[in-house]
Amino acid sequence: MNKTMKQTFKLTALAAALATVYGTALADDSEMRQLTKPDSSISVGIGNWSGDRPQQGIYDDMGKSKAYGLVDMSVVKRDDATGTWMTFSGSNLGLDTREIKAEWLRQGDIGASVQFSRTPRDNPLTFTTGLLGVGTAAQTISGTAGANTLPQREVKLGTTRDMTQLGFYKSFSPALELQVTFKNEKKEGARQWGLGSAAYFLTEPINSTTRQIDVVLNYAGERLQLSGGYYGSWYDNANTFALGTIKGAAAGTTSSPGTTPLSLPLDNAAHQIYLNGGYSFSPTTRGNFKLSRGTVTQDESLPRFAAPSAHFTPAPTSLDGKINTTLVEAGLTAQPLPKLSLVGNLRYHDVDDKTPLAGYIGSNATLVPTVYNTPHSIKTKAAKLEATYRLPEDFSLIGGVEYKTQDRSAPTVGTLYVPFVRDLDESTYRLQLRRSLSETANGSLAYLHSKRDASDYVLTNDAEEDAINPMHIADRKRDKWRAVFDWAPAEQWSLQFVVEDATDKYSSGSMPQGLKDGTARLYSLDASYAVNDDWQITGWYSRDENKAKELGSREHSNVSASTNELARIQKEANLREVGDSFGLGIKGTAWSKVKLGGDFEWTRSVTEHAQSAVASGTGAIFPVNNGATSSALPDITNRLVRLKLFAEFAVHKHADVRFDLVHERWRTDDWSWQFSNGTPFVFGNIADGTTVTADAKQQSTFVSARYIYKFQ
Repeated sequence: MNKTMKQTFKLTALAAALATVYGTALADDSEMRQLTKPDSSISVGIGNWSGDRPQQGIYDDMGKSKAYGLVDMSVVKRDDATGTWMTFSGSNLGLDTREIKAEWLRQGDIGASVQFSRTPRDNPLTFTTGLLGVGTAAQTISGTAGANTLPQREVKLGTTRDMTQLGFYKSFSPALELQVTFKNEKKEGARQWGLGSAAYFLTEPINSTTRQIDVVLNYAGERLQLSGGYYGSWYDNANTFALGTIKGAAAGTTSSPGTTPLSLPLDNAAHQIYLNGGYSFSPTTRGNFKLSRGTVTQDESLPRFAAPSAHFTPAPTSLDGKINTTLVEAGLTAQPLPKLSLVGNLRYHDVDDKTPLAGYIGSNATLVPTVYNTPHSIKTKAAKLEATYRLPEDFSLIGGVEYKTQDRSAPTVGTLYVPFVRDLDESTYRLQLRRSLSETANGSLAYLHSKRDASDYVLTNDAEEDAINPMHIADRKRDKWRAVFDWAPAEQWSLQFVVEDATDKYSSGSMPQGLKDGTARLYSLDASYAVNDDWQITGWYSRDENKAKELGSREHSNVSASTNELARIQKEANLREVGDSFGLGIKGTAWSKVKLGGDFEWTRSVTEHAQSAVASGTGAIFPVNNGATSSALPDITNRLVRLKLFAEFAVHKHADVRFDLVHERWRTDDWSWQFSNGTPFVFGNIADGTTVTADAKQQSTFVSARYIYKFQ
């Protein structure tokens, strides 16, 4: 059932219950008619954007300056004699973001649905390149001179996802029902890509299909509720690898012809059976549980792109990957005393990687592998307890503790490239005080403290890499505060304030590189004001600020120096991102047949890269003077201003005309692909020369008109 129908059924049941208890006088005739004879509508119109908007139009298929068809519809029919609903809805039918859904449902008995949606994603960058075979599995990179040079042209990249979904519903009794959902998603297009070994521009060919099925059987008894079923997914990629071929370079250059294979995601499948449930032991005590068992496999044959002699002979022809997952969770909610409520939970989650360990890279001369795959298993056990006690003066005190421990595998064969830990423990303590200050105000203050401790690191084979302290397993202390205040000073006013503050501190020990500390702060205010029954004003403001300090270093040898001295580059990065957002909206009825409204939105984000690097030793190979500090990277600022206005006129009983005006301005000084002086990024290898351009200032206005017809 879609959201509208679920809401309709809930309202119907509620209205019937109210009528039974309080009498039919409470049921408004117009509301009851809407529940049994809902309105249908068809909207047809046209809109035009005055300028290109590649950044804001990434997902809405309206990035170009042109006219667009605007077609939406919602048709709902109900057969009162049989209680059968038939619905058809379509949105954005004139665009590539279209969604279509049809549903047939005999209330309390049986139903079926079919749905289609398309989701485009257009890359906002423009590429000028000589690359041939864009979006295919065989691509040719331009040469540099004469016959070797391929003509350059502008290329736009993007992807589309076409999703088709089928649904089936059957009720066997008021307590037992079956739901089946099948989804097929086809993804096609080309994504920005490249060779990892050199600055060559390539495109990732995307041509994949994902299929999913979910079969659920639900039981709802007076005390016992169960939901169990099967979930499966299958991923199929039409391409197993792509080939990037360099066209012959000019004589005397450092480039040379050659073909490099690039791997693509391989086919895989996943299967899971599960059972969730809950049982009410008494009006104040309830238990719940979750059980699931799943398997993920990846056994497609590994691709071969050249003669067998070019491959490491002992390497397997298939990963034969397999991961088993097991989840067991049990919880209990109880109220042992009138003023005391308890919530407890135990959880066990086992990710067991059964993929065989094998060598994939090595010497054919000695048949000794040097690089192995890395099966990685994680077993997590967690326990949580929370208590709420109602104090005098409308206070409530909430306390909680959560403990989690992980057993993690670590490689024992081959070369390690990042540190591992075998044991990881984390404990979290939470304390919250809530109070209803009055009938119009209430607030809460919460404090959370967590501590994560890891066992000694399993070190890599590189002393420099060993100094890295990975953020997801590093020892960490976190303190977080959250304050919320709701206030309704008058019937027409509503205000909400939220303040959050979090601090992370990482313990480095013998691992000096990585994150050292970080902070996160959030301030927000939401307000609404009902001027009268016809007009309402809303507004909001939020500010979020995130900081992190990161240390790193790297040692290099200068092989051209006779002494082969070492140069160590020590880097410190003080990263900061600040976002400010403000919005104001108003809507209402100006006259009996005229509705007006508008929204204003302003957003600004600033990313700071305050980095410094110091080189020591005469073998320095970085562009910084010996012992000197390099300059920091420039900040990146993004701004968006958007104004929306609408007017809707009732031209007669069953028809409205709506006009919309949207004006937006987006601006950035992001230097990732275009330098501040306007110079585009150029793929630097001499055999390529692809340039990347981005429009740093985008301004456009959208004007549209719609005719909306309503019927039953």
